[in-house]
Amino acid sequence: MTLRVGFTGGGNITDTHVRAVRGVAGLEAVAVTGRNTARVDELAARHGLARTDSLAALLDHDLDILCLGSPSGIHADEIGMAAARRVHVITEKPLDITTARCDSAITAAANAGIALGVFFQDRCTPAFTTLKQQVDADSLGRPLIVDARVKWYRAPEYYGASRWRGTWSLDGGGALMNQAIHTVDLMLWLLGDVTRVSARAATQLHDIDVEDTVVATLEFERGAIGTLLATTAAWPGYPRRLEITGTLGT
Repeated sequence: MTLRVGFTGGGNITDTHVRAVRGVAGLEAVAVTGRNTARVDELAARHGLARTDSLAALLDHDLDILCLGSPSGIHADEIGMAAARRVHVITEKPLDITTARCDSAITAAANAGIALGVFFQDRCTPAFTTLKQQVDADSLGRPLIVDARVKWYRAPEYYGASRWRGTWSLDGGGALMNQAIHTVDLMLWLLGDVTRVSARAATQLHDIDVEDTVVATLEFERGAIGTLLATTAAWPGYPRRLEITGTLGT
């Protein structure tokens, strides 16, 4: 059985999704739609996909799965449309930009009986799956300290050339919501829920509506304490780092 897959968005991440689908037996990349006509046309031509002018038209292609690479602030609406057609959805992070919209997406999927997932691909990275096994097996002992750093740099053009990045209405946030969300997900996956947060968010460098820097201290349910630094203002940009210290090692 071959599952038919459609895509939204014309950016680099949608290109990645298409290439991933084409590399999996039993999946067929079918069609794409998006707001940036030129980029969507280019992506469709590059991969031999059908190009539609709307999500409704995309869903007419008898899809089994929809991959969302569209702006964050419209995810819930698109998930609702897919759910109405009984099409499974996997979406770029975040699920949407408010808890109310996330809840509506989850409810729509549950009521329709479809699967709904988020692209948190770092959970599949060999280094992190190994770390997860070590933490779950208490190889590091009782977790004590967590240190997460996402010190990246984004040029002004990254925001200026986009109609949605750095906006409250469609991005929902900046360095934390967009860039550090994968690291936040890993911390929760590895160490469990956070019970207390103290944080400072600021726009230090970029001319955007949302934060480009966040510094936070975290207290985890399991007793560990930690720090999170996320920024897109750290020239020239540095590798992401996640460090966990337990009673038996780091």
